[in-house]
Amino acid sequence: VNLPFPQMNHQVKPPQDNLTEVMEFVLLGFADMPHLQWFLFGLFLIIYIIILMSNGTIFLITKMDPALQSPMYFFLANFSFLEICYVSTTFPRMLMNLGTQRRRISLVACATQMYFFFTFGSTECLLLAVMAYDRFVAICNPLHYLLVMNHKVCIQLVIGSWATGISVQIGQTYQIFSLPFCGSKQINHFFCDIPQILKLACGDTFVNEMLVYILSVLFVMVPFLLILGSYSKIISIILKLPSATSQAKAFSTCSSHLMVVVLFFGSGIIAYLRPNTRHSEGNDKVLSLFYTILTPVFNPMIYSLRNKDVKIALRKLLLYIYILAYRK
Repeated sequence: VNLPFPQMNHQVKPPQDNLTEVMEFVLLGFADMPHLQWFLFGLFLIIYIIILMSNGTIFLITKMDPALQSPMYFFLANFSFLEICYVSTTFPRMLMNLGTQRRRISLVACATQMYFFFTFGSTECLLLAVMAYDRFVAICNPLHYLLVMNHKVCIQLVIGSWATGISVQIGQTYQIFSLPFCGSKQINHFFCDIPQILKLACGDTFVNEMLVYILSVLFVMVPFLLILGSYSKIISIILKLPSATSQAKAFSTCSSHLMVVVLFFGSGIIAYLRPNTRHSEGNDKVLSLFYTILTPVFNPMIYSLRNKDVKIALRKLLLYIYILAYRK
């Protein structure tokens, strides 16, 4: 999820009737580092493969292992699948640009990439809030946990998160790409991000910028505040537990999710909420890359290394694969 509103200064751009309408863009990406193109290609390819394999493994074991059929792992499976979709909106295009040096992207392809990137980003914010609510019910109301978080409710929460992100981003993407684009067609980024696209638009973009601001508040700040509220209640309940052992066990069940939340929202805030005068577009690009890959890379590591049930299920899967390979 992107928070571009602090970088958007309202500016009325005069019509440029004498310029040809732009039908494609050029994603500059890392063109300012020509000597590192193949190194970056190899590095990002390895990272992309790690993200696909690790999150795919988490998704697989939570679906196959009978011990991982609780609501928490149902949400974890959806979150891992969402992470795969999220990185797949940017990494393939970035790898292709680095490998072929053909940085052109059509208007339709750019709009499609932007739509899916922000759809998955918005859905991820909502799903993280849902996972925080799940931990809140499990710790603060454990006797009614399975009653409150039954299978039907879990499905409704996941579908609601996806449906909200999909429907809202259709309107935003349509509104942005209804603007006329003329003049420069170079995007100083590795994907079609909203602030860079609006800079290339002709005419007044104030309404578009305000819409981005409103949606950013709704999809980022509201879920983040709900998560903070859930964890403040969780911490207050944990501190009232009679023994240190009980407190440690309760903390361990929600610490993994809290770490993912901090990584996701924290990196986004660092990337997009700093004043525009303190960093250049190049720094924005590097921070956006950091923000884009951070959570998908660390999500499976955090859940697998800190969760005993996931580690047991992973050992079972590896043993099953070994037995199959041995029989062949």
